[in-house]
Amino acid sequence: MGNRRALLPLSMAASAVSALAGMLPYILIWVIVRELFGNGGAALPERIIPLAWWAAGAAVASIILYFAALTCSHLAAFRVESNMRREAMRRIVGMPLGFFDVNTGGRIRKIIDDNAGITHSFLAHQMPDLAAGILTPFVAIALIFAFNWQLGLACMIPLVAAMAIMAASMGGKSKQFMSLYMSSLEDMNTEAVEYVRGIPVVKVFQQTIYSFKNFHKSIMNYKEMVFRYSQQWEKPMSAYTAVINGFVFALAPATVLLAGSTGNPAAALLDFLLFVLITPVFSQSIMKSMYLQQAMGQATEALDRLDRLTDFAPLPVAAAVRPVERFDIRFDNVSFRYPEAAENAVDGVSFIIPQGKTVALVGASGSGKTTIARLIPRFWEVTGGRVMVGGVDVRDIEPKTLMKRVSFVFQHTGLFKTTLLENIRYGNPDATPEEVERAVDMAQCRGIIDRLPLGLNTRIGGEGTYLSGGEQQRIILARAILKDAPIVALDEATAFADPENEHAIRETLRRLMKGKTALMIAHRLTSITDADNILVIDRGRIAEQGTHSELVAQKGIYHNLWNEYRQSVRWTVNRP
Repeated sequence: MGNRRALLPLSMAASAVSALAGMLPYILIWVIVRELFGNGGAALPERIIPLAWWAAGAAVASIILYFAALTCSHLAAFRVESNMRREAMRRIVGMPLGFFDVNTGGRIRKIIDDNAGITHSFLAHQMPDLAAGILTPFVAIALIFAFNWQLGLACMIPLVAAMAIMAASMGGKSKQFMSLYMSSLEDMNTEAVEYVRGIPVVKVFQQTIYSFKNFHKSIMNYKEMVFRYSQQWEKPMSAYTAVINGFVFALAPATVLLAGSTGNPAAALLDFLLFVLITPVFSQSIMKSMYLQQAMGQATEALDRLDRLTDFAPLPVAAAVRPVERFDIRFDNVSFRYPEAAENAVDGVSFIIPQGKTVALVGASGSGKTTIARLIPRFWEVTGGRVMVGGVDVRDIEPKTLMKRVSFVFQHTGLFKTTLLENIRYGNPDATPEEVERAVDMAQCRGIIDRLPLGLNTRIGGEGTYLSGGEQQRIILARAILKDAPIVALDEATAFADPENEHAIRETLRRLMKGKTALMIAHRLTSITDADNILVIDRGRIAEQGTHSELVAQKGIYHNLWNEYRQSVRWTVNRP
């Protein structure tokens, strides 16, 4: 809460005083009625009118105090919500890059955004009611026993019965349900994001929502769970509502017996009126307590989930980091297994990329190519072996230093909804305009820039313009060129390029990799024929390696891949 820390206890104190002020009008009404009874219906105005004004003033004061209490609690809660989001994002930004492989954007947004909002709601609304919910029943019980202990005992009968029904019904179901409820919301949010992203595919192939079975399944699971939970509360809640609002059924017989035993029906009726006014406070307080318990369980679960998300183990940093003076790459018997996976994704891989040379990785999808590439900038910590840059284990290199030395061009582009200039300058925020223009020319982006009315100041997406996959890839390459890192990792850099763009991108790649230590991943084998060494990856292992001509001559896996690729590029659609 920062400097608003004092506002929450102040809010709870104001709420407690507001609750007491809210009870005062009932007591004053009882006093007024007693004055009327005591004077045969001819009460003195000088005694009645001040009491009426006090009752009205107490009611107004209760409203003002409660408004002040909610104002203070909301100010504190807003600060908590904003700080929770800020702190969570600070931790997320510091996570290893592998964190984002196992946590989708929809799940991260749901946990951080919604759970911070749940915590805000609890602090802003339920915490002020907590003080009133605790104080009001004790004050009400003291009052009713002070006025008439016999009727007070009668009031306790439905109160105890209602609390017993609620205690028997709650058990451990509430916490268990809240956990399932939050998990279901996360699942629906994640699947909804994936469904919305896939709508173009659904429309093109004339499919329905049921083509996304996981999305439909998450909705149905949520519906069934909430429906069953609601059914479990049908009878207990009905019984509780009837009992907690049935004070009069215990008070009326007790009043009749009391009037008969004391011989003073007027006094008994007067006390009955007071109890009819005061006892509903119990039901309100207990209902608030129920909602408070539910909200507390939800807020606790929200905090737990936020903690679990941000409790992802960070990559350890060596106590004595070592500088990097060379930029050759060495994999020394490297193995890696993803969390909770049954088998290694990379299994005993060893190879060397000399400084300034290019090594390409080829193989079937899922063979481990991308995983190998991502171990260089330390997306993940290796399970066994060592990944070394310039003879230094990447675990002994300061993370920021390592990231500055590596440019990673992903298969899926990462353009932001801002100007092309800002997108390119992510590679080097301190770059001069001349350096940016040079990167644009080297990346074959000049044609893209010139056809846009605002040039480099054109915004991408949203209210701006849209680029094709190949055009986006060239902008990403311009960013990598501007970074000018000595190590380059390329993951399917030509994946979304048409033939014309592919030629431009291949020319860009040659310029980008000139003099750099490069690792390439490609399915389009024509883009790697000039590589200094080609590694054929099969099930996380190196099955073959050599130059393009050497591998073709071996007539092994690469030979088959090359023939299949050549056959695929010759496919045509002809009339018989």
